[in-house]
Amino acid sequence: MGVNSGAQVFAIERKAFNEATFRCPDELGWQPERLPIISDDGEISHFRETDIPVQELVDSLVKRGFDVVSSDDAGRFVCNYVYYHSLSHAATHGTKCLFVHVPPFSKIDAGKQMEFMATLFEVLSSMLI
Repeated sequence: MGVNSGAQVFAIERKAFNEATFRCPDELGWQPERLPIISDDGEISHFRETDIPVQELVDSLVKRGFDVVSSDDAGRFVCNYVYYHSLSHAATHGTKCLFVHVPPFSKIDAGKQMEFMATLFEVLSSMLI
């Protein structure tokens, strides 16, 4: 999970790009620009995609009353960086991987976000079993 400060709804991310471009420095002061996250994967236009059926997941969550969309772009900051590495790890080790962008608590309060996450895990577990 990562917070998208400009979001009004939850977003299930389909893809992450092999591009590290940070609009501001991370916590350690690193601010890469147009660098591949994993050099062996090639150019920054390369992407990895989750094998979880995102639209089916989104549809199930919408039916349960949540404001949620699918997204094909996790941005180019730390969220994309972590998701790209996670998708690479999942592919190597035969596991599943998913990234969810959440809005700030000022848009959707903590209680509703906890409810969303619990429902997300419930739906995911039923889909993947």
